[in-house]
Amino acid sequence: MATSLTIGTLSCLLMIFCVLFKPQISVRGKVIDTYWVVISAGALMMIISGCIDIKTVFSALSADTAVNPLKILVLFICMTILSVLLDEIGFFAYLANKSLGYAGKNQFKLFLILYITVSLLTIFTSNDIIILTFTPFICYFSKNAKINPLPYLVAQFIAANTWSMMLIVGNPTNIYLATVYHVNFIYYIKIMVLPTVAAGIVAFVILWLFFRKHLSTPLSVCKTTAEINDIPMLIIGLIHLSVCTVILAASSYLDIEMWSVSLISVISLFVFIFILSAFRRKKPVVITNCLKRAPWQLIPFVLSMFILILALDESGVTKLFSGLLGTDNTILRYGFSSFLSANIINNIPMSVLFCSVIDAIPATLQIPAVFATVIGSNLGAFLTPIGALAGIMWTMILKKKDITYTYFDFLKYGFSVSVPSLLGALSVLGLEF
Repeated sequence: MATSLTIGTLSCLLMIFCVLFKPQISVRGKVIDTYWVVISAGALMMIISGCIDIKTVFSALSADTAVNPLKILVLFICMTILSVLLDEIGFFAYLANKSLGYAGKNQFKLFLILYITVSLLTIFTSNDIIILTFTPFICYFSKNAKINPLPYLVAQFIAANTWSMMLIVGNPTNIYLATVYHVNFIYYIKIMVLPTVAAGIVAFVILWLFFRKHLSTPLSVCKTTAEINDIPMLIIGLIHLSVCTVILAASSYLDIEMWSVSLISVISLFVFIFILSAFRRKKPVVITNCLKRAPWQLIPFVLSMFILILALDESGVTKLFSGLLGTDNTILRYGFSSFLSANIINNIPMSVLFCSVIDAIPATLQIPAVFATVIGSNLGAFLTPIGALAGIMWTMILKKKDITYTYFDFLKYGFSVSVPSLLGALSVLGLEF
């Protein structure tokens, strides 16, 4: 136990150090994110040191079960590609531009419209994609309108990581936790709608209280242009994303695994794009762009964290942690412990760890604990930059745009919003169970 716990702890500490001080390295002109490199090294050390047998790892990765991490990765990456296509043809920028047009000179109205737009898009796409798309747009608009970008950037980040709780596909942590405990698409929505709405409303009110002085000044009208020049491609993309989401919702009744639905949707999407491109006698450049932007770094990261947690589970660490959490006030305990743990080891590995922890408690408490952990994994994203990959990407974008947002700023706004939102969501969840 001591060896696996030491390797696991050092791996997570080094990951935190890299995220804060050296998030990227350049190797032969190619930029590489360091967080997954460190965790991959930790997983390799677990195998070399004998904390886990290579046969056990291979057996877990080749198992024909819904909780196979490879299947979960396929589901998330494919759903991301479906969203990236819409971004590539300017759909999200177009919606953002239209939303800004309704605000006129009223900054509060702009703030409200942006929060609602980001929230709605996040529900049906992915929090990571919305953050990658809207953050540069907000920076550009704020600079030209000569307004403080901070209220809009913070609101966008918090909205994306709050409303991502509502659907299974909104966050890889949702996918993993729900899949492991066989929570189907419809039941997930049924349980998570009200806690998500509660957290979203609480978050918005606190954000307004924080920024009401900034939002009271008139907005200088700033014209921005964002047009969709490829309507046929937009129609193809929207149809595939919509049909995929509908089939995912019915997958448990149709006895179809969700990963296969998303994979078939992406294959179909690419076939349609190839046909359209051939008809136009053009190269399908958009496919290449989508593949380049897909989160491939998640593959070594998730698989390596899976190996680390598997080793900790084999050595009895997860059972020990489960015993420390106990079985009283399950929703509050698992909600807050997952929320804090996400900011120590990141929310994806935290979710993998907590699946093993939850497995050690009585069966009647497991589903409430799963949903509490889902809430903690999403809302934990805006407490510190460590909480989620979304936070890492967001802070990188802000640095490139020369916008100062310190670790203290992250804590100040994150703590003030996340804790009340977490309490609101967990309280509603407790009433449901």
